[in-house]
This record gives sequence, structure tokens and C-alpha cells, in this order.
Amino acid sequence: MRALVSEIAHWIIGFGILEFLIVLTVMLGCTVILAVIRLRRRKRSRPARAFIVIGLVCTLISAIHIVHAITLDRIVRYVEVSFRSPNWPADLNGYRIAFVTDFHLITNEEMRVVVEELNRRYINMLLLGGDFLMRDDHYRGTLSQLAQTRTTDGIFGVDGNHDHYRQLFAEMERLGIIPLDNSGVRVRDGFYLAGIRDLWRGVPNIAEAVRGANVGDFILLLTHNPDITMRQPTEGIDLIFTGHTHSGQITFFGFPLYLLRGSISDYGTRFSRGFAESACGVPVFTSTGIGRYFNIPRIFARPEVVIFTMFNE
Repeated sequence: MRALVSEIAHWIIGFGILEFLIVLTVMLGCTVILAVIRLRRRKRSRPARAFIVIGLVCTLISAIHIVHAITLDRIVRYVEVSFRSPNWPADLNGYRIAFVTDFHLITNEEMRVVVEELNRRYINMLLLGGDFLMRDDHYRGTLSQLAQTRTTDGIFGVDGNHDHYRQLFAEMERLGIIPLDNSGVRVRDGFYLAGIRDLWRGVPNIAEAVRGANVGDFILLLTHNPDITMRQPTEGIDLIFTGHTHSGQITFFGFPLYLLRGSISDYGTRFSRGFAESACGVPVFTSTGIGRYFNIPRIFARPEVVIFTMFNE
């Protein structure tokens, strides 16, 4: 039975999930229409009416998700977040940090449009959360576009579970993007940025990454997989950026049912999107990401670019 379910799932993914949903919705709609016709010809019955109502509801729900997938879920949203911390340097109030992650199949043209928008919004720093498409050197084009982003303090990145980190980091360095390999850098007085290797493909070490920070520094940690924040100590860190989960990518009106399987994160929907906390109580912000994973559509999980504006409390 499990083998049959697996075969069906692979067939659906191969055919195209969105296409499958469209076919399913049409079939449901046709079934409801036929049921209505038959009901009009025969004596009314409660089971028949219930079947029609259920069929109409299922058809409507499926249609709403399809429409969302082919409209809003293909439009990048720009999320502006004001973050306040007593540890943030007061002389850096208004500092703007853009965070983009999970690029996957994003095209060069799509990436160019995002970079143009970032350049219009004025940012001090751009952080890249990993998961590029390594096949056919697609990641090179993505990074080349990202390198055109204008910042005051640079572009920094980590690797994700789909990346070959040596190739990725080498290309980053060639383009002037600084890779963070269980390492950190002092960006400004009182502000320390750290980044770690991916949990699935590397050996992340938070302690090593923040070793160069001074007591009292505001420490921002960049990681691809949020689960590491539950497995290694994060004391002394003030804010963590992460991605990886895509908010479930295919959701039910935004609820990430897929994350309940535990194959993406061991912590269910905890790191679906937005703010959560690490095991030590540090704020963890998970972005839904910006790209599409192969031919799996985003459904009620819009791609996003997150821009944090930092303030001292």
C-alpha cells in the first residue's frame, strides 16, 4: 500500500501538482453538475443534497487555491519589519538589512527585478540564506544578479541543503559576496554578523561562528536550517535569520500541513514563517523564501524578501 501511495505521489509531482489540482477541480465540478441534473430528474433525498453541498465546497476550495497559486503566489512581496532591541547600537538606528533565501528555480530576470526593487529601497546589508540551484550552473546567474545590489556594508551568504558549498562559496567570493563558513565579521562597532554551515550538508558550529564577537555586541546569526537553533546553544545571540521550510510551500489557506510530516523540520510548524524562538529563547525569523522548488507550486505561501529596520529600544 505504501509503495502504491508513493507511486501515485511521484506521478502527481511528475505531472505537475498545479495541473493535477486543475484536473481534480474540473472533475469535481463536473461530478457536482451531473449530480444536480440527476437530482432534478429524481425524487429529492438528503444524501444527494449533502453530496452536492460537499462537492460544491470542495470544488470552491480547490478553485480558490488554484487561483491563488497562479496569481498572488507568483508575486514577490516585500515584508518590512521594525526590530527593536536594547542591545542594538543606538547610533545605528534605522539600519536596514535585507534577507533573501531559498532561490532554487528563480530566473535571472525575476532576480534582476528583485535587485532593482532593493536598490530603490536603500539597504545597508544584504543577507543570502542559501539553497540555490546548482544544476547547469544556474546558481551563477542568480548570484551574478544579486551582486548588483547596492549596499553600504556588503552582501553575505551561507549555504543550504541543496548547495555544493565549495562551488557556491568560490563563486560568491569571485563576485564580491562574503561567504560565512562557521565564521563571523564585525560589520560596525557593536554589530557582529555570524553565519554557519547547513545542518544537513555540513557541520554547523554556532560557538565557532560567534567566537569573534565582543561582550555587549549585537549578534545576528544567519543559518539556512532553523532546526539548528534547537540543537545548539544560542545564548548571547540577539536575532537569527533562517529559511528552508518555504512555509510548507503547498498549504491549506496558509496552514503548512506538509510540515507536520517532519521531513523538512523536526519541529513541525514552529518554523513555518515569521517569528519563533530558539531553545534558548532567542528570536528566530523564518522567511518563506523567494524561489520555487522544481515544479512544485507555491500555494498560499507567497515568495518574499524581508527587510529589517533596526532600532535601539
